[in-house]
Amino acid sequence: MSPRPRPGPRALLLGLLGLPALLFALITWQVAADGPLLGVDERVSRALVHPDRASELLADLGNVPVAVPVLVLVAAYVAGRRRAVGEARWWAPSVAALALLVLVPLIVVPLKEWTDRPGTPAVPPATGYYPSGHTATAAVAYGSAVLILLPWLRTALARRLAVAVSALLVLAVSFGLVRRGYHWPLDVVASWCLCTVLLGALWLFLEREREREREPERERGRERQRERGRRPRQSGAPSPSTRTTRTSAPTAPRPYRGARKPQDTPNAEGPGTPL
Repeated sequence: MSPRPRPGPRALLLGLLGLPALLFALITWQVAADGPLLGVDERVSRALVHPDRASELLADLGNVPVAVPVLVLVAAYVAGRRRAVGEARWWAPSVAALALLVLVPLIVVPLKEWTDRPGTPAVPPATGYYPSGHTATAAVAYGSAVLILLPWLRTALARRLAVAVSALLVLAVSFGLVRRGYHWPLDVVASWCLCTVLLGALWLFLEREREREREPERERGRERQRERGRRPRQSGAPSPSTRTTRTSAPTAPRPYRGARKPQDTPNAEGPGTPL
């Protein structure tokens, strides 16, 4: 019985993306239906809200004038590097990352209008707080910047550091929004789930681009193998045999070579006997 093939990273990611998508749908349903989960959300918010200058500065890291330029600069750098090395679709990763950021308000704004959720007591009376646009902007901007930058970081330490800084920025924005009272905790968690799905889709797109770029090299390798298979073998002189063969039977008589000389005749009387 042959072993079952293991799923690749792409299949695993597709499976994992189902969890945040399901959680996002559950939270949205609770917010729209004013479900019991909102009571827990309000109690957690009352325990965490403490408006101060530090939390306000952290929340500002998710503002459009702060997060968007970071992605634009990284996208320009990556596009320039790819064009310099002669990539055919040098623009594709950068354009995909920027397009994903443009997609964020197209998803978040209609949800804000549909759910019409009021804000916390720490903000003026208004509605349209679900999901958190600042959290979504920070997650997509910083996360996309890291995803397109990773192939150009030479060491594993640099790649880990880039991912850690991106995650830390998103967490800082999320904490600042809840601490300052700009958003309910569920507003932030829902944006995490939504952006996990969006960034997962971007990762899948980038993986397909890398496979497309490696395909010409694979085709050249297959062509070289076919050329070696079609090349005729060179016919040369047969190599001499190293095996020793006997030319005559052991009992065959030797040819007559004449009488032996005296010095060739052995002394019958033994050594030391005078003649």
